[in-house]
Amino acid sequence: MHDLSDRPADRRAGFARWLASRDCTDCWKAARGADTESKEQWLAAKRAEEQQAAAEWARKFDMPPLEGPERALEWGERSRHQLVKAAHTALVAEGAWDEADWAELEERARMIARAGWWIDQRDAEGSDLPELLDAAGEGDRGTENPFR
Repeated sequence: MHDLSDRPADRRAGFARWLASRDCTDCWKAARGADTESKEQWLAAKRAEEQQAAAEWARKFDMPPLEGPERALEWGERSRHQLVKAAHTALVAEGAWDEADWAELEERARMIARAGWWIDQRDAEGSDLPELLDAAGEGDRGTENPFR
């Protein structure tokens, strides 16, 4: 049980949603103790599979390499791949965009070279990518430029 009264009112619902998606402390400890090695192997294999798919996709669609700390590059590549793929599904395959609209968006996505920007957007909906790219292009608002 968590006391949310110390959280600002506008942050309680989001924190409660986050808590609901997590195991309680006792459940988490029990799960971590059981078969940890196979879970770690499964996660490593899943990450390797996702990384290979992201690298193949980047080559196929001429996406530039990302920039940033070494430890963020692969995560950024996976995040970019997942978000752009989700955007294509939402906007073109299931939406009303044509390939010309998509080509323009894809070109704008190529301009963002910072791995951290893509990592920060990893939980975004694919349909939000145009708005996210617009916000990234509004200039430096006191944060690191996502384009370089």
